[in-house]
Amino acid sequence: MSKDDDTAREQGKYQPLSYFQLMEVTLRELLVEKGIVTEEEVQAEVEAMRRRTPERGARVVAKAWVDPQFKKRLLDNGSQACTELGIDVAALKLVVVENTPQTHNAIVCTLCSCYPRTLLGIPPDWYKSRNYRSRMVREPRAVLEEFGLKIDLQTTIRVHDSTADMRYMVLPMRPAGTDGWSEERLAALVNRDSMIGVAVPRGMRPAGNG
Repeated sequence: MSKDDDTAREQGKYQPLSYFQLMEVTLRELLVEKGIVTEEEVQAEVEAMRRRTPERGARVVAKAWVDPQFKKRLLDNGSQACTELGIDVAALKLVVVENTPQTHNAIVCTLCSCYPRTLLGIPPDWYKSRNYRSRMVREPRAVLEEFGLKIDLQTTIRVHDSTADMRYMVLPMRPAGTDGWSEERLAALVNRDSMIGVAVPRGMRPAGNG
């Protein structure tokens, strides 16, 4: 195989960077060049982000389920309440919205993929998809049904749009029959999707028959 063939093959694998990828690379290289951060510090932060899991958010939910005073503080100021559990959400404003029999909440980011990563880890691919981002605000009930979550027609669905400086997290309803459970046991029922609002905690049946 000739050198030209090798070049053509490599060019065939080339994928141009997206707008956001190009912006990230440019900003990172500029910060490194000016000595504000090092490549090692950037990689360490990326790895720390990848290690974040929904277990942090589940801890917050379980605490709210067993402690009414903490729940009130969480709904009043999500960021500050999380610091009580040793979870730093940095400068972002965290707004926690509570599901009730009358209201079901779901979160989306219509512009990009803003997401409470500190609490839920890396966002799933579907959350970042254009399909979810556009349809969730237009036809949330239909989208939730595609996730297997059929909400009673009498229940209001509220969709919250995250922004660059504000993140939302859903406080799902506590499953029936869990009185007396420990926070650890309750946290095991809380999955990532229930804190986004496209599912309910494990072992809990969706509200209503539609």
